[in-house]
Amino acid sequence: MKKVFITGANKSIGYETARQLIQQGCYVYLGTRNLKNGQQSVEKLKSEGLRNVEPIQIDITDQASVDAARKEIGGKTEILDVLINNAGISGGMPQKPASVDLNVLYEVFNVNLYGAVRTTKAFIDLLKNSSQPRIVNVTSGMASMTLCGNPDFQYRDYVGGIYGPSKAALNMYTIALALELRDTAFKVNAIDPGFTATDFNNHRGSGSVEVAGKRILKYAMIGTDGPTGKFISEEINPETGIVAF
Repeated sequence: MKKVFITGANKSIGYETARQLIQQGCYVYLGTRNLKNGQQSVEKLKSEGLRNVEPIQIDITDQASVDAARKEIGGKTEILDVLINNAGISGGMPQKPASVDLNVLYEVFNVNLYGAVRTTKAFIDLLKNSSQPRIVNVTSGMASMTLCGNPDFQYRDYVGGIYGPSKAALNMYTIALALELRDTAFKVNAIDPGFTATDFNNHRGSGSVEVAGKRILKYAMIGTDGPTGKFISEEINPETGIVAF
């Protein structure tokens, strides 16, 4: 049974991804900043007959919290097969680059980039014990410099100076980590779940959490012939999913 840790998994895309992974026979450690909310989400899953799940309190902006989560999971298993860095924040709107609020910029980077890096560093040893370790960094089409620089990009009017840059930095970290681990069994990819209707965007998205979860699950469970170090957006490229960074 594969062991999976998902950050920001008590609601929305993270929660749906957890549901689908449990349905596929995985055991999920459901990361949540607020433990009460995480416990409620776990009880909801268990009410559906999905019992291979437990909540793990983690605030990815706090090193002590990340270390505590690593210690807790490490006390339960010596192997982690999949890490999904899903937790993220948008920073609100508008995000005009010329007048960006540096405090908000730091707050968003602290979650979307530094938080993912903190968590990856903390759990990399457990992942190395897996025969097929996978790291999925949840990103966005708004993080692609190629797409955002294209006048025909459908979301170009929403390009801003906070959220996109934070995820673009996460994309670069994904490339660098995949390169470092290229001679191992690791697969490390940045996955865009698509413009999904959640409270993250006031439910303005056009996609469903079911589709978003399926996209993340696919690359969390890829085989040995799967890609690594790639930016995957099936919304943008339905054929192969692979999009230029």
